[in-house]
Amino acid sequence: MIGDDFPAILAAAQDGSENAFAVLWRDANPALLRYLRVAAPDATEDVAAEIWVQVVRGLAKFRGDEPGWRGWLFTIARRRALDERRRRARHPLTPLVELPGGLEPRAPDAAGQAIENLATEATLAAVATLPPQQAEVILLRVVAGLDTDAVARIVGRSPGAVRVAAHRGLRRLAQIVTMSGVTP
Repeated sequence: MIGDDFPAILAAAQDGSENAFAVLWRDANPALLRYLRVAAPDATEDVAAEIWVQVVRGLAKFRGDEPGWRGWLFTIARRRALDERRRRARHPLTPLVELPGGLEPRAPDAAGQAIENLATEATLAAVATLPPQQAEVILLRVVAGLDTDAVARIVGRSPGAVRVAAHRGLRRLAQIVTMSGVTP
């Protein structure tokens, strides 16, 4: 808890002081993350980021004391956690390693040929270790055989961002394969 300085810190943060906002964040974020580890265990950091974006957008309109601030913050947190649970219920995730072997579509491009030469199980395990965005882009580009524009529409990113994610993912995948000793 910030204590007696809270009204001044809140006012400064509402006026755009990054330092004052940092005080609010440092005070509340550890508790927020602990809450989200239970309320949204599979997306704690992502949900926390969404919460802080919403806080930034609504901070100027907030009126209240420190307990009111914490109540407002955790109300937002609860709503975002519920949204995340609903989203995951509508769009359940299946770990890449649980995909049935041999049923993945194959693409005839060079990256597809390289992955085709590796054992499917080892490849999927390696792809699963990539950051989620890179893994998703690689699976959509290489395994599903979609072009950059189609992947961009699916993931809601620009074609340039998809190309960068694919490049970085394939480069990281090559490092993983080299370190694990898997050979084509």
